[in-house]
Amino acid sequence: MSTSVLELRAIARPSLWATRRAAVLDFWALTKPEVNFLIVIATFTGFYLGCPLHRFPFERLFNVLAGTLLVASGTGTLNQYLEHRFDAQMRRTSRRPVASGRLSPATAAWFGVTLSTLGTAYLLIAVNALASVLAVITLTSYLFIYTPLKRRTPLCTVAGAVPGAIPPLIGWAAAAGSLNSANAWILYAVLFLWQFPHVMAIAWIYREDYARAGYRILPAKNEHRFAEWLILAPSFALGEHLKTGHSVNTSKAANGGAGSGQE
Repeated sequence: MSTSVLELRAIARPSLWATRRAAVLDFWALTKPEVNFLIVIATFTGFYLGCPLHRFPFERLFNVLAGTLLVASGTGTLNQYLEHRFDAQMRRTSRRPVASGRLSPATAAWFGVTLSTLGTAYLLIAVNALASVLAVITLTSYLFIYTPLKRRTPLCTVAGAVPGAIPPLIGWAAAAGSLNSANAWILYAVLFLWQFPHVMAIAWIYREDYARAGYRILPAKNEHRFAEWLILAPSFALGEHLKTGHSVNTSKAANGGAGSGQE
């Protein structure tokens, strides 16, 4: 009888491998990999369009993508640390590692700080100071301006779009060594404007969830009209920008790239 009980306990107890695998997956989820995928694409786009046409520095591309990915992962982790109490109140985020209690807030905080510090230092050493500074601006403005504003004003979307559009600038800065190009800022404007219809679509779908957690992504009154304007106006402006956006490629071809300002 005692042997049977021990066997049942052994079966019920998760294996060491399963426990470690679950922990790895939780740390992976902390970094918000689905968001990081988009950030890597945006950074690569800025790098590709900003580098000189006569040569393509693959090593520098790897370095800027790796450094940016580290900072973005740290930012996503620290965001979940700061918002874990509110995430726990929303159906779409209640299963996140910290919100659900699978990881402690202190663990997430240290993990996020470590990733962010490593990424910032990596960009500074392996790429250039401008790329590193842009990454720091992205992290600080996202965590300390956009994140708290989500619970105070619907205009938080504007504040969040500022750091959200910086990744292509990081890539451009890594390739060209400066941002002295109108094409770099066209890229920034395109990504800046795209975020409004993107965020408003999510906010509208999960408006009850956001309201339950106290987020003010949409106003208490006229939320439909507010969302409508923040979708239509930026979408129209984005369309106008895309009409002139072809100048990024044509100018690059005509001038032989962004220049030789690499560091």
